[in-house]
Amino acid sequence: MRMHVMPWVWAAVLMAGAAVAMLLSGRALVCPCGSIRFASAAAETAQVSQQFTDWYTLSHLVHGLLLYGAAWWLLPRLAVPGRMLAAVAVEAVWEVVENSNFVIAHFRADEAALGAVGDTVLNAQGDILAMIAGFWLARWLPVRASVALALALELAAYWAIRDGLVLIVLDTVLAMLGSGG
Repeated sequence: MRMHVMPWVWAAVLMAGAAVAMLLSGRALVCPCGSIRFASAAAETAQVSQQFTDWYTLSHLVHGLLLYGAAWWLLPRLAVPGRMLAAVAVEAVWEVVENSNFVIAHFRADEAALGAVGDTVLNAQGDILAMIAGFWLARWLPVRASVALALALELAAYWAIRDGLVLIVLDTVLAMLGSGG
Protein backbone atom coordinates (compact mmCIF):
# COMPACT_ATOMS: atom_id res chain seq x y z
CA MET A 1 0.00 0.00 0.00
CA ARG A 2 1.42 3.36 -1.04
CA MET A 3 1.09 6.08 1.58
CA HIS A 4 0.37 9.49 0.17
CA VAL A 5 2.74 12.09 1.54
CA MET A 6 0.84 15.31 0.80
CA PRO A 7 -1.83 14.94 3.52
CA TRP A 8 0.98 14.56 6.06
CA VAL A 9 2.79 17.60 4.66
CA TRP A 10 -0.42 19.66 4.97
CA ALA A 11 -0.95 18.31 8.50
CA ALA A 12 2.56 19.48 9.40
CA VAL A 13 1.79 22.91 7.88
CA LEU A 14 -1.38 23.16 9.99
CA MET A 15 0.56 22.15 13.11
CA ALA A 16 3.26 24.72 12.34
CA GLY A 17 0.59 27.38 11.87
CA ALA A 18 -0.85 26.57 15.30
CA ALA A 19 2.65 26.74 16.80
CA VAL A 20 3.32 30.15 15.26
CA ALA A 21 -0.07 31.48 16.39
CA MET A 22 0.59 30.28 19.93
CA LEU A 23 4.09 31.79 19.99
CA LEU A 24 2.72 35.11 18.70
CA SER A 25 0.11 35.08 21.48
CA GLY A 26 2.80 34.68 24.12
CA ARG A 27 2.77 30.95 24.83
CA ALA A 28 6.11 29.42 25.75
CA LEU A 29 7.77 27.01 23.33
CA VAL A 30 8.76 24.61 26.13
CA CYS A 31 8.33 24.43 29.88
CA PRO A 32 9.77 27.53 31.58
CA CYS A 33 11.00 25.13 34.29
CA GLY A 34 13.95 24.34 32.05
CA SER A 35 13.31 20.63 31.60
CA ILE A 36 11.77 18.89 28.64
CA ARG A 37 10.11 15.56 29.35
CA PHE A 38 7.86 13.25 27.39
CA ALA A 39 5.17 13.38 30.07
CA SER A 40 4.10 15.32 33.10
CA ALA A 41 2.38 12.94 35.49
CA ALA A 42 1.36 15.63 37.96
CA ALA A 43 -1.97 17.27 37.16
CA GLU A 44 -2.09 19.82 39.94
CA THR A 45 1.16 21.66 39.43
CA ALA A 46 2.38 24.59 37.40
CA GLN A 47 3.84 22.02 34.96
CA VAL A 48 0.42 20.80 33.81
CA SER A 49 0.31 21.16 30.01
CA GLN A 50 3.96 22.17 29.91
CA GLN A 51 5.55 18.89 28.77
CA PHE A 52 4.94 16.95 25.52
CA THR A 53 2.10 14.91 27.06
CA ASP A 54 0.11 14.92 30.28
CA TRP A 55 -3.13 13.41 31.55
CA TYR A 56 -5.10 15.79 29.31
CA THR A 57 -3.54 14.08 26.29
CA LEU A 58 -6.15 11.36 26.86
CA SER A 59 -8.89 13.85 26.02
CA HIS A 60 -7.12 14.67 22.75
CA LEU A 61 -7.14 10.97 21.85
CA VAL A 62 -10.90 11.14 22.43
CA HIS A 63 -11.03 14.24 20.19
CA GLY A 64 -9.54 12.10 17.44
CA LEU A 65 -12.13 9.37 17.92
CA LEU A 66 -14.92 11.94 17.86
CA LEU A 67 -13.51 13.92 14.94
CA TYR A 68 -13.20 10.75 12.87
CA GLY A 69 -16.90 10.10 13.44
CA ALA A 70 -17.83 13.70 12.73
CA ALA A 71 -15.76 13.79 9.53
CA TRP A 72 -17.22 10.46 8.39
CA TRP A 73 -20.72 11.85 8.93
CA LEU A 74 -20.23 15.43 7.68
CA LEU A 75 -17.74 14.80 4.85
CA PRO A 76 -18.80 11.43 3.38
CA ARG A 77 -17.46 12.18 -0.11
CA LEU A 78 -14.04 13.23 1.10
CA ALA A 79 -11.32 10.57 1.18
CA VAL A 80 -9.94 9.62 4.60
CA PRO A 81 -6.73 11.68 4.23
CA GLY A 82 -8.87 14.76 3.52
CA ARG A 83 -11.00 14.00 6.54
CA MET A 84 -7.83 13.71 8.61
CA LEU A 85 -6.75 17.15 7.39
CA ALA A 86 -10.12 18.59 8.38
CA ALA A 87 -9.70 17.02 11.83
CA VAL A 88 -6.16 18.41 12.16
CA ALA A 89 -7.43 21.86 11.19
CA VAL A 90 -10.17 21.68 13.84
CA GLU A 91 -7.71 20.48 16.49
CA ALA A 92 -5.12 23.12 15.58
CA VAL A 93 -7.74 25.86 15.89
CA TRP A 94 -8.92 24.28 19.17
CA GLU A 95 -5.37 24.49 20.56
CA VAL A 96 -4.93 28.13 19.58
CA VAL A 97 -8.33 29.16 20.99
CA GLU A 98 -7.98 26.99 24.12
CA ASN A 99 -4.69 28.74 24.86
CA SER A 100 -5.80 32.26 24.08
CA ASN A 101 -5.55 34.77 26.90
CA PHE A 102 -9.35 35.10 26.92
CA VAL A 103 -9.98 31.39 27.47
CA ILE A 104 -7.22 31.02 30.02
CA ALA A 105 -8.52 34.01 31.98
CA HIS A 106 -12.17 32.97 31.90
CA PHE A 107 -12.42 29.21 31.70
CA ARG A 108 -9.16 27.86 33.05
CA ALA A 109 -9.12 29.79 36.33
CA ASP A 110 -8.37 26.64 38.35
CA GLU A 111 -5.19 26.01 36.35
CA ALA A 112 -4.22 29.69 36.49
CA ALA A 113 -4.53 29.52 40.28
CA LEU A 114 -1.87 26.79 40.22
CA GLY A 115 0.46 29.02 38.23
CA ALA A 116 -0.32 27.42 34.86
CA VAL A 117 -0.46 29.82 31.96
CA GLY A 118 -1.80 27.54 29.24
CA ASP A 119 -0.15 24.90 27.12
CA THR A 120 3.36 25.20 25.85
CA VAL A 121 3.72 24.92 22.10
CA LEU A 122 5.38 21.54 22.72
CA ASN A 123 2.32 20.31 24.64
CA ALA A 124 -0.09 21.61 21.99
CA GLN A 125 1.86 19.74 19.31
CA GLY A 126 1.64 16.59 21.44
CA ASP A 127 -2.11 17.14 21.78
CA ILE A 128 -2.55 17.46 18.02
CA LEU A 129 -0.51 14.30 17.45
CA ALA A 130 -2.66 12.50 20.05
CA MET A 131 -5.77 13.60 18.14
CA ILE A 132 -4.26 12.20 14.94
CA ALA A 133 -3.58 8.90 16.74
CA GLY A 134 -7.18 8.80 17.98
CA PHE A 135 -8.43 9.56 14.47
CA TRP A 136 -6.49 6.65 12.97
CA LEU A 137 -7.52 4.32 15.80
CA ALA A 138 -11.14 5.14 15.02
CA ARG A 139 -10.44 4.49 11.34
CA TRP A 140 -9.33 0.92 12.06
CA LEU A 141 -11.37 -0.02 15.12
CA PRO A 142 -14.98 -1.16 15.00
CA VAL A 143 -17.40 1.54 16.19
CA ARG A 144 -18.12 -0.28 19.45
CA ALA A 145 -14.42 -0.57 20.19
CA SER A 146 -13.96 3.17 19.51
CA VAL A 147 -16.81 3.99 21.89
CA ALA A 148 -15.38 1.63 24.52
CA LEU A 149 -11.94 3.18 24.10
CA ALA A 150 -13.33 6.72 24.47
CA LEU A 151 -15.15 5.70 27.66
CA ALA A 152 -12.04 3.97 29.02
CA LEU A 153 -9.89 7.04 28.32
CA GLU A 154 -12.43 9.31 30.01
CA LEU A 155 -12.58 7.02 33.04
CA ALA A 156 -8.78 6.83 33.21
CA ALA A 157 -8.51 10.62 33.17
CA TYR A 158 -11.22 10.95 35.79
CA TRP A 159 -9.54 8.33 37.98
CA ALA A 160 -6.11 9.96 37.65
CA ILE A 161 -6.91 13.67 37.79
CA ARG A 162 -10.66 13.96 38.40
CA ASP A 163 -11.05 15.62 35.00
CA GLY A 164 -11.62 14.72 31.37
CA LEU A 165 -13.24 15.90 28.16
CA VAL A 166 -16.82 15.54 29.42
CA LEU A 167 -16.07 17.50 32.59
CA ILE A 168 -14.14 20.17 30.66
CA VAL A 169 -17.07 20.68 28.29
CA LEU A 170 -19.58 20.81 31.16
CA ASP A 171 -17.41 23.24 33.11
CA THR A 172 -17.01 25.48 30.05
CA VAL A 173 -20.75 25.49 29.29
CA LEU A 174 -21.60 26.23 32.93
CA ALA A 175 -19.02 29.02 33.03
CA MET A 176 -20.46 30.51 29.85
CA LEU A 177 -24.00 30.34 31.23
CA GLY A 178 -22.84 31.82 34.53
CA SER A 179 -21.14 34.75 32.83
CA GLY A 180 -24.21 35.57 30.78
CA GLY A 181 -23.00 34.33 27.42
